[in-house]
This record gives sequence, C-alpha cells and structure tokens, in this order.
Amino acid sequence: MAAASPPEPLEDLTLETRGSVALITLNRPDKLNAWTAAMERSMRIAMAAAANDPAVRAIVVTGAGRGFCAGADMNLLQEIDPDAGEKRSLASASSGVTYDWDRSAGPDISSHMGGRFGYVPQIPKPVIAAINGPCAGLGMVFALWCDMRIGAEDCFFTTAFSKRGLIAEHGISWLLPELTGHSVAMDLLFSARRVEADEARSVGLLNAVAPSDGLVDQALAYGQDLADSVSPRSVAVMKAQVWKARFQSLREAIDTGDDEMNKSFASADFKEGVAHFVEKRAPNFTGK
Repeated sequence: MAAASPPEPLEDLTLETRGSVALITLNRPDKLNAWTAAMERSMRIAMAAAANDPAVRAIVVTGAGRGFCAGADMNLLQEIDPDAGEKRSLASASSGVTYDWDRSAGPDISSHMGGRFGYVPQIPKPVIAAINGPCAGLGMVFALWCDMRIGAEDCFFTTAFSKRGLIAEHGISWLLPELTGHSVAMDLLFSARRVEADEARSVGLLNAVAPSDGLVDQALAYGQDLADSVSPRSVAVMKAQVWKARFQSLREAIDTGDDEMNKSFASADFKEGVAHFVEKRAPNFTGK
C-alpha cells in the first residue's frame, strides 16, 4: 500500500494507492461522511492527482465507517442565507482549485460538462463508486456521476431532496432517468424513499452487489483487473465516446467512432493488443 502525493493537503477524505488503483475514502465517519466544502475541494485535488499519476489505471471512491455519504452537511445547509447571495456557497467551495490533466484521448466533451461534478466524466480513467451504507442527496448525485457503482448488501439510496424542500440538483434530473428510466426516476425523486441494494441493482443504480465486508476489495479487484488486462488508452477514448454520444445523433456517433478507430490503429496499444494475443502472453499496455 503506497500513499499518493496530492499537491495540497487533503481534508475530510484520504487518498492512497492499492496496486494500480487509487482509493479515495470520504473520511467523516462520525457524520456518515456528510459532504463539506473542504471535502469538495479535496475531492477535486485527489481526483486530479489520480488522473495525473501514470501508475494509476482506475479510481475507487468509498466512505469510511458505516456510510458512503449522507448528503450535504446539515449545519452548512442551515447557514445558507439566500438573501445574502449564498445560494451556491457549497458549489463555489472549490473555486481556485487547479485540477488539470491530459484530455487529449477521445472526443472533447468539455463543452457538455459543467457545474459541480462535471469534471468526473472528463477524467480519462474509470471512476468506480463503492457504496457502503447510506448514499443520500448530494452523496447520491456524486455517485451517479461516477462511471459505475458497486454496492454493499446493506447499502441504500435516497434522493432526499423533496423531504428537505429542495429540488433535483447538480444534474441528477438528467443522470437518474438515463440509468433508471423516466417513471422510476420520478418515483425516486418525488418520494425520496429508501432504495435497498437489491432494488438498486434491478433498476440500474448499481452494477453489482457485494458482501458488506468485501465491498472495497471487490471494487479494487475490478479496477486492478482493468489495469492488468485492457488498454488505458482504449478506456479513456471509450469513456469520452459514450459521454459524447449522449449529445450526438447516431450518424455523428458513427463518424466519431470511425475517426477514433483510425487513431487507434496508429497507437502503440493497438500494436501491443495484437502482439500479446498472437504471442499468447499477458499484455503490457502503456496507454500510448
């Protein structure tokens, strides 16, 4: 286990590497990892550090203790004074944070992304949320921005917004129907009811359900398998393609795929992909 080296100190979360996988852990277990301004800033710094580390091929995000994230810290919500121009006090907490990385792989999706978590799809590596315990409100929004989600047997989701007098924030009005379909998304948003792990898996919120005591190990193993067996260049390009396709016609998506395929033919990873198959050996992809 090696400690990663972000450019700034991290608050309310930790970052370490396990093999070729970066593990980011929300770290306010006494508060069920309720989201804070410091956590938001640190998440962007940690994500950028993982994106820029050539030894890291995948990123896993989980929560310390018995929960993933209970949503925005209620003390911060109580302090919001809309008459004082503080409507977006949490959203602006990361202003001034530099989180640049190489975005050259795949089609440009930056024009489609923005707001609080629009940086997550632009990270050219798989981002896997390992959902332990409650995943509510803002925590659920963040989880949906990740590429995939593995949940513990005792995890649950709730949108929570309608029970706080709030609305579908930070893009969940778009993300949730994409995963679950329109009517299920309306139910989850209107009712803010608990969605247990098995139902979450059946409606598309979770890719898989794992034993609670093996959740993080399963997520790390999946990330390590990607690191060992597939081209990081291919993953980066396909991630950008899939996001871009949501804003394209079928014809445009086909044209993008044809263009990216031609670029792939000229890559070192394509040559290695053919060579390791023909030579019947493990691959040694470089991401080039």
